[in-house]
Amino acid sequence: MAKYRLVLLRHGEGAWTKENRFCSWVDQKLSSDGIKEAQNCGKHLKALGFEFDLVFTSVLRRSIQTAWLILEEMGQEWVPIQSSWRLNERHYGALIGLNRAEMALNHGEEQVKIWRRSYDVTPPPISECHPYYEEIYNDRRYKCTDVSQDNLPKAESLKDVLDRLLPYWNEKIVPELKSGKMILISAHGNSSRALLKHLEGISDEDIINVTVPTGVPILLELDENLHPLGPHQFLGDQEAIQAAIKKVEDQGKVKSAEK
Repeated sequence: MAKYRLVLLRHGEGAWTKENRFCSWVDQKLSSDGIKEAQNCGKHLKALGFEFDLVFTSVLRRSIQTAWLILEEMGQEWVPIQSSWRLNERHYGALIGLNRAEMALNHGEEQVKIWRRSYDVTPPPISECHPYYEEIYNDRRYKCTDVSQDNLPKAESLKDVLDRLLPYWNEKIVPELKSGKMILISAHGNSSRALLKHLEGISDEDIINVTVPTGVPILLELDENLHPLGPHQFLGDQEAIQAAIKKVEDQGKVKSAEK
C-alpha cells in the first residue's frame, strides 16, 4: 500500500512545441491542441477520482495555464497553486528559439539528442546578443526569485536542473506531501525528467531514454521514505501515450524529406 501518491505532468503542447523550437524560458502560451490536452487530462483525473490539495507549477504560463485548465475540468479551481522558477523548463542557452529538426540536419541527430536528453552535457550559454536574452532577463518574475538575477542560469544540463530543483522539492514539496496532501506538479519535460531521475534512481546513462509527453499525467506511488513502490505510471490510453512519446522523440530527427 502506497504511503504517498503524487501526480506529475508536463504541460500541454505549447506554441513553440508545435513549431518544434527550443522554447525553454521563453514564455509561450499553450497551443489550441495544448489546451485540449490539458482539458482532457483534467477530465481523466476527475474520472479516476483524484482530489488535489495543492498544486505546484513553474513561473512559465504554459505550466500555470495547464494547471488552471486541469483544475477547472475537475471542479477544483479553489485548490491553492504555488509557483517557482525552480520548476522551470531546462535553460537551453544559445539553442533557445532554434528548430530541432533543422539543428539535427546541421549538427546530426545524435548531437541534438545529447543536447536535449543527456544528463550532464550543457549547451552553449545564452549571450546578451541573443534575440531572447532581454525578454527573459528583464522579465519581472525573475526579479523576485530566491536567487539574484546574476545567479540565474545562462544554460543548463539536466544535472543543473536537478540541482536547482532539489532544494525546492525537499524544502517545499516534501513537507506538504508528508503532511498527507495530494499534490499535482504541473511542470515541464526536463523538470519532470529530473524529478523522475531523483525519485526512481534512474542512472545517468538511462535517463537519456526517458521521454515525457505533453499533457499526460504520471502517477508516482511512494513509501514512507519517498521511495517508489514501482515504476511511474502514465495514466490514460496506453496506445495514444506511446504515440505521443514517439512524437516527442521524433522532434530531434531530420524530417524525411530532408534526409
